[in-house]
Amino acid sequence: MASTESKTSEFPGMDDDDCLLPADTMLILQQFLQEKALKERSDDAGLEADGCFEENWQLSQFWYNESTKQKLALIVKILRENSMKTEKHFKVALLSAPSAYKHVYAVHEDVILFEYDERFAKYGDKFRKYDYNEACNPEYMEEFRNEFNLIIADPPFLSEECIQKIGVIIKKIAKQDAKVVLCSGAVVQDWAKEHLDVHVCNFRPEHERNLGNEFRSYANFDLDGILNKAS
Repeated sequence: MASTESKTSEFPGMDDDDCLLPADTMLILQQFLQEKALKERSDDAGLEADGCFEENWQLSQFWYNESTKQKLALIVKILRENSMKTEKHFKVALLSAPSAYKHVYAVHEDVILFEYDERFAKYGDKFRKYDYNEACNPEYMEEFRNEFNLIIADPPFLSEECIQKIGVIIKKIAKQDAKVVLCSGAVVQDWAKEHLDVHVCNFRPEHERNLGNEFRSYANFDLDGILNKAS
């Protein structure tokens, strides 16, 4: 039989005088401590074990699943290709949609992530600190006026106030005839139409975690047609 020292030495914080636990309980404890240590290291770095930022629910962050990220990137890719005949530059803005950034950037590098969470400053000049509550400030985001060909927005809150302010910002930074994709709850449909002039689409963004609210997409162009042709 192994000594008490050889068993307890595997677990920081346990003294040699601690009682031995059954083998199955010891295994569970060991797994728990390993996961706890990994979580603490990840928290210190602001990252999950797989290198992605964790959702911050206090900021109303909910990450898209892989299929949704791929479809959003596909929309960017196709719209960019379609614009090449008339546009020298095709610029994309992501508003409060950080989980889509890497996939979008992989197909088109001319993209800026506008995000309140400063952890994403790791993306350098592709990141801009962003707060939709500043929409009423006439100088806010003035440097991006009429800048973007495509805007993909995922407002953090399902309220008319949030949708209205997002609408003010989008109208400021959008080029004439810009394409707009809004990913939000089904409850915002009327507000989305009023403040952004976008219509509900069949494409339904999905998340890594199940959300209680029904989620939909909205656009001012034939988003479903693009996805259907690409499938």
